Amino acid sequence: MSVEKIRYMAEERKKLKFLPLIFIGAALIGVAYLGRTPYKVVATIQELLAENKELKQALTNLSREDQIGYAKVIGKEMKDGELFTTIRFVETARDNKLNKILEKQYTIAGDIIHFDALIVKFGSRMVMDGRTKALYLWRRVYGEKMTPAEGFAIEEPGAEPQRYKDLLEALPIEYRKMFWSEIWELANDTEKLVEYDIDAIYGNAVY
Repeated sequence: MSVEKIRYMAEERKKLKFLPLIFIGAALIGVAYLGRTPYKVVATIQELLAENKELKQALTNLSREDQIGYAKVIGKEMKDGELFTTIRFVETARDNKLNKILEKQYTIAGDIIHFDALIVKFGSRMVMDGRTKALYLWRRVYGEKMTPAEGFAIEEPGAEPQRYKDLLEALPIEYRKMFWSEIWELANDTEKLVEYDIDAIYGNAVY
């Protein structure tokens, strides 16, 4: 047998030894890739609302709320002949009315103050138990001598409210951001998600 043939056969045996390792490596890469994508990629809020079971389960877990916050007058004073009222606004946790999750102070001209909230209702088709549920989002506070647009923000529009920070914890962060961004946008277009059994209304309380 020639030297060239012996060398050729030795090289072929080396290749055969590496083949199982190549297949194992490819299989591990495939498993790792699948492990990184447990969720179907959602491109739009419509797909998220229509297809994501984790979201619907989270909305189903919403319970009735009889207190979502309160305000207290902590001072009044006259400035250049005009009355100003200082209030402390407190938002409470969903599971514990004694737990303050947001606290802000405002000084507003006059003694009549409006609190602007966005109430988002999810109909029976959007929740798994068939019962209507709702989110309550504090938007702003303004006085009798101000327009609503001039009011002071309470919650940050577009952001995940502190009150509901644990609501969507089972969803990826990008899904949560998409959901809250679209929900807050209902303040500008209350009819936007009506086709998905979601209604948005305003609730103003005068203090």
